[in-house]
Amino acid sequence: MTARKQDIIAYFRSLDRRSFMDRHQQDAGLDEALPIGYGQTVSQPSLVLEMTIALALEDHHKTLEIGTGSGFQTALLAAFSNEVYTVEKIPQLAESAQKRLEAKRHTNISFLQGDGSLGWPEHAPYDRIIVTAAASAIPKELIDQLSPGGRMIIPVGSPHRQDLFAIDKSIDGQLEKTVLEVVRFVPLKGKYEH
Repeated sequence: MTARKQDIIAYFRSLDRRSFMDRHQQDAGLDEALPIGYGQTVSQPSLVLEMTIALALEDHHKTLEIGTGSGFQTALLAAFSNEVYTVEKIPQLAESAQKRLEAKRHTNISFLQGDGSLGWPEHAPYDRIIVTAAASAIPKELIDQLSPGGRMIIPVGSPHRQDLFAIDKSIDGQLEKTVLEVVRFVPLKGKYEH
């Protein structure tokens, strides 16, 4: 196990998922997805950790997160990226996550409320992109905003079953797609919604 992976696991274990939820649910410590309102969920902790490790983050990376949700994943990204740009479609979730993360003194996160499937082109390109909702197809807009040499983690498929892809973009812009596992996420809102 690399030192970087050990650091991510250690920081992940220090995060209390209950502090990212409006109601301190008794089952927040369980390894399962939980509702956070507005038809959305916070993923099971083991999957959040797995996706973060799969990103292969470095301290200098600029990371784009699609689907801020509760802010739980965002906090993990912020600890291991230089800058995090996070986009949330649902205004109430965007606002509560921003308040939570600012209260935790994260200063390297920029927030946007809008259609995450379109990315955040004003700050592109991004070294890493992570999508925390299921797209019907791989958004071209996100591929365009991924740096050469960059990596994106995204679930793609039907509403009930998706493949979790790692997509690597070569220096000359070629894409290599690897399926990491089968997952089930809530649908991505916006242009690439089911």
